[in-house]
Amino acid sequence: KAKFNPLGLQYFYTLIDDAVSRVMRSKGGFVWALKNYDGDVMSDMVAAAFGSLAMMTSVLMAPDGSVEFEASHGTVTRHFYRYRAGEKPSTNATATIFAWTGALRRRGELDSLPDLVSFAGKLESACLETMRDGVLTGDLAVLVEKEHCRQVVNFEESLEAIAKRLATKMQDADRR
Repeated sequence: KAKFNPLGLQYFYTLIDDAVSRVMRSKGGFVWALKNYDGDVMSDMVAAAFGSLAMMTSVLMAPDGSVEFEASHGTVTRHFYRYRAGEKPSTNATATIFAWTGALRRRGELDSLPDLVSFAGKLESACLETMRDGVLTGDLAVLVEKEHCRQVVNFEESLEAIAKRLATKMQDADRR
């Protein structure tokens, strides 16, 4: 707390119940540290309240330097059940992809593999560019103004659009 005050930052400890109500009324502008299950539940709640669970990832850092990257827990299970039932889910894969790219980037940094670090960046860029270009899954399309949504796609079609952009990025890198 003594280090926060001179920086104009407020530090306080509170129970998860109070944190929930503060976050729901908040306009943001804060950093919060949560332990294990509270962090999982609360980060999912924030993602759902302010957009889509499919856009939420968590980075868990341990005191020993270990890092875990994960997507919101609810997205993969629900997608799988719908897929297994023969549906073509419209769930966005960005959180899952970013969990993987975070892990790949970290592994590349630890093992001095610049090509792996670069690949992770290219894949993330391909995801973001696809969405910025207005190619959105249904769960995201409902969150944006109509003029920002050029095409609504299902899960598989979104992966195909991302893969196409990634292939172009990889070819461009090979030419250099």
